[in-house]
Amino acid sequence: MLPKMNKRAFTLGLASAFALGGLLAGCGTKPLTRGVPVAETSGGDDPPAAPRELRAAWVSTVANIDWPSKPGLSSAKQQQEAIAILDRAKSLNLNAIVLQVRPSADAIYPSKLEPWTEYLSGAQGKAPMPAYDPLKFWIDQAHARGLELHAWFNPYRARMDAARSQSAPNHITNTNPDIVKRYGKFMWMDPGEPAAVKQTMDVILDVVRRYDIDGVHIDDYFYPYPIEATPAVAGNAAALDGRAAKAELDFPDDPAWQRYLKSGGTLARADWRRDNVNRLIEAMYKGIHAEKSWVRFGISPFGLGRPDRRPPGIVGFSQYDKLYADAELWLQEGWLDYFVPQLYWPIKPPGQAYDVLLDYWIGQNPLGRHIWPGLFTSRIGAPTRDYEPDEVLQQVSVTRSRPLATGHIHFSMVALMQNRKGVSEQLRASRYTGQALVPATPWLGSTPPGTPVVKAARSARSVDLSLTAGKGNALYAIWARHGNEWRFAVAPAARATWTVSDDERLGPAEIVVVSAVDRLGNEGERVRVWSKP
Repeated sequence: MLPKMNKRAFTLGLASAFALGGLLAGCGTKPLTRGVPVAETSGGDDPPAAPRELRAAWVSTVANIDWPSKPGLSSAKQQQEAIAILDRAKSLNLNAIVLQVRPSADAIYPSKLEPWTEYLSGAQGKAPMPAYDPLKFWIDQAHARGLELHAWFNPYRARMDAARSQSAPNHITNTNPDIVKRYGKFMWMDPGEPAAVKQTMDVILDVVRRYDIDGVHIDDYFYPYPIEATPAVAGNAAALDGRAAKAELDFPDDPAWQRYLKSGGTLARADWRRDNVNRLIEAMYKGIHAEKSWVRFGISPFGLGRPDRRPPGIVGFSQYDKLYADAELWLQEGWLDYFVPQLYWPIKPPGQAYDVLLDYWIGQNPLGRHIWPGLFTSRIGAPTRDYEPDEVLQQVSVTRSRPLATGHIHFSMVALMQNRKGVSEQLRASRYTGQALVPATPWLGSTPPGTPVVKAARSARSVDLSLTAGKGNALYAIWARHGNEWRFAVAPAARATWTVSDDERLGPAEIVVVSAVDRLGNEGERVRVWSKP
């Protein structure tokens, strides 16, 4: 994400977020059992299409931006904080979490390939105590709430000078120091080194094999953001604000470059660097789907495209020339399932206008991959260049006005936990009034799931459902018609019961319809399980 450390500077303290437990109805662990209005009808017996929109938030572990609130917490406290985040996401009618599992060539889960991250215990290589598997915990708790969990990896960052502990013996800086280069205040795995590529691929595929994740997600760090040669300062903040680094320090990849030339390579150095990144992206896409066809692969690059293709008036940092990230090519080739350009600017300024940039990326998507822009929600309450909540609300509306952009992701969850300037309440009241399914991904599979077995019984104030999942069920989609109004709800397939409560204004449910939804968002046959006698 961009820029990690600058965002950390105005993180207002995650601990206060958990004091806001009573902010919104439904923040407890009990799942919601009532739907919300999705359409007006004239007494029709068939429910409308299910609402579809990816609504997600990034949860950063690096520098303890989002979770855990500080290193060294007990396992019970870490779990408590994770549950609070997931409950808040559920109460806001989000449907996915993007959790950072590899901050700096380390892990938030037990791994034979990389050490435990210091952001859990305070010391790299030290497991949380008492021992537990944080990634499995997050996955299980997210799925129990009907939320997707996408595992977010940083491909090449190895270490930051701001690290609070020594590198563990099994960290890449110790096990294979020749492929790690110092660049300013960072240690960086060289994308031109085959061993660095293999390390990243092995780590990602290990997680895909061992964990029931819904997606693999990588961010905007390929080659590092340029920094000034003197003094050496991080350049990603300057890129976001439209300032160019002066007298840039070149990335020290000369050994890999010289080997390439001696092997007969003919590409220019910049093209060679881009080719290194492109081959990684293609290998990730194919490797992930070879392991599990339903795990979606998403990339969140910097929000500005190639300078030679930009719309008139758009100016600023070139990831194509500086990060060696050819994002347009990845869309053209279909090497991803969802694309999350970091559109971290307001709507109005012309140089990086949100709506113009969104339209640009939609136009670069010939294969119809998901376009889910990243929103800089954590700008709300920032010391400088802060947003009012209405900026984020309007960006959601702008995105919805583009049929080919079907969702968005908030950076980051801490802003929603803290309800900065009331943004969480405003989103829930005006943009997320009901639940929604994640858009389907038919190019990975379109076979509908099996039909669930549902029994319905009328009680004094509700219709009570007993649910048995069919083959491939991940979620239940549940509609209930009260008078002329259909209400929609989503329940995890692990639920054995569900309650459709009477509405105080509209009265009892007259019709209840249930269908199954699989891991790729495909909806199965709709079954009418209740009709008013």
